[in-house]
Amino acid sequence: MITELEPHPDASDPEPFAGPDHPMRLLTRATAFGEEWSAENAARVSKVFDGLAPQWASPDIDPLKAAPVLDAIDRGRPQLDGRWIELGSGTGSGCRIIDGIVAEHISVDLSEQMLVHAPDGSPKVRADSACLPFPDDVADVVLLINMLLFPGEVDRILRDSGSVVWVNTRGDQTPIHLSANDAAAALPGDWSGVTARAGRGLWAVLGRG
Repeated sequence: MITELEPHPDASDPEPFAGPDHPMRLLTRATAFGEEWSAENAARVSKVFDGLAPQWASPDIDPLKAAPVLDAIDRGRPQLDGRWIELGSGTGSGCRIIDGIVAEHISVDLSEQMLVHAPDGSPKVRADSACLPFPDDVADVVLLINMLLFPGEVDRILRDSGSVVWVNTRGDQTPIHLSANDAAAALPGDWSGVTARAGRGLWAVLGRG
């Protein structure tokens, strides 16, 4: 069961941006619910995000983007003293937000240029999240901010007591969007957790059982 908490006091509705027919929305749902992820998919997505990396790179933290992540940490209460693995880490906005809050953080992205523009200081791994180069049960928290969900791999690398932190910084207007209920339903087995709105986004912290 997913418990919906009261919106954070700073929550506001996102501006219209990407509806249910947006190509990335369709790809997000297809990937989460079992459609095969092909080498062509990976090459196309990598090329798109390589091209976006220079304009997305920024040393600053956008408060509206940070709001759902920080609220998830505050009210969702994922483990902070373990290993966080962020999938689809991009140019490092998530890394900048959680730096100094979590004990260990590893950034993973398919796009080489996204990682080039990400901050140094924590490990960066270029990998396709459909086939991660990590052993089983290695993460205490898997963080996904506006990221495609590959349920089998997330489930595989996450320890039994671990949490998935799912964030859409534009809420249901995020191109790569799943509701908290859909994210939980896509993951193997039974998952429960909490969700809320903060900033212009939404978050969920999900665990097994």
